Amino acid sequence: MIVADVTFYPIGKGVSVGDAIEKVVNHMEENKSVRCYPNSMATVIEGDNLDILFDIVKDAEKFLENLGFPRIETILRIDNRTDVENSVERKIKHFNK
Repeated sequence: MIVADVTFYPIGKGVSVGDAIEKVVNHMEENKSVRCYPNSMATVIEGDNLDILFDIVKDAEKFLENLGFPRIETILRIDNRTDVENSVERKIKHFNK
């Protein structure tokens, strides 16, 4: 499992983009090959491999473009760990010990 966080900055349609972010997160959650964990600053995504994660981010950018945003800045940070089970659930359990 690979864990990543992605932050989208849709630009060009006003100051507030909360509605667009909510729509794109809902769109990503429809993809059953990833799990999404939205939070206040980014969305954590979890998938079996990099191709799946890159595809979901690429699709999300296209979704935002189709909402009419002429520019989208995206930050993607990937945690590809192979020495232990890498999942959001494991990380939260470890943190809450």
